[in-house]
Amino acid sequence: MADNAQPDNPRSRIDTSRPHTARIWNYWLGGKDFYPVDEAAGEQIRALHPGIADYARADRAFLGRAVRYLADEVGIRQFLDIGTGLPTVDNTHEVAQRIAPESRVVYVDNDPIVLRHAQALLTSTPEGRTAYLDADLRDVEEILEQAGKTLDLTRPVALMLLGVVIFVADDEDPYGFVRRLLDALPAGSHLVLSHTITSPDMPDVDEAVAFWNANGTPRLNQRTPERIGRFFEGLELLEPGVVSCTRWRPEGGDPAAVAEVAMFGGVGRKN
Repeated sequence: MADNAQPDNPRSRIDTSRPHTARIWNYWLGGKDFYPVDEAAGEQIRALHPGIADYARADRAFLGRAVRYLADEVGIRQFLDIGTGLPTVDNTHEVAQRIAPESRVVYVDNDPIVLRHAQALLTSTPEGRTAYLDADLRDVEEILEQAGKTLDLTRPVALMLLGVVIFVADDEDPYGFVRRLLDALPAGSHLVLSHTITSPDMPDVDEAVAFWNANGTPRLNQRTPERIGRFFEGLELLEPGVVSCTRWRPEGGDPAAVAEVAMFGGVGRKN
């Protein structure tokens, strides 16, 4: 079953004159939902930092491993995925429902391109349910109210924040938004979060982000691994902690065998 909540004409909000992160991400992942301006910006960023497309793939693979762990080993059956982005392969509901067909997933995004493809996202197993909300991470109360129509917020929920808090500036209190969402969820819920880092060892990442902020939308805010770890304060941070997405429980089992990328992530449990 699928539910939908979106404006009548999302296409009217699509700006094709400037590159947009969701469309560039789609381009790097090999999708088809981008414009020439996004392709051009994606290639310019790749020239500044050749490994940048690896981040998109690493983030997507991290999502898959985290959802599989939560659905299979923890028994989570509800997922609140904020900052969904454009649909690709192995979206949250596909991974979760492959393991547990009765899983329920609510997607949240405020990008008009994503709205255009909401129907592609909203394909659920008969036993499960998916819904899509047109909302911003900052709209905490609205998200919780609308998500509660599909999810039972008295039972554990996996809060998925993949590459989205990077769009919330420090003076907007990004930690507060995440905490307010978690406060509304019961014990046994989990936070899955990823975030681009800034590091002295990766100066080309900073250069690529600076290029983006001068030319694209929305603005990106980098943080150190230590500051990313603050999003998990008060939670039980699962092993191996906040690490490169490629090194969070990789398929081969040996984190040292995979290359590090500047997209870090972690999973925490609310007790």
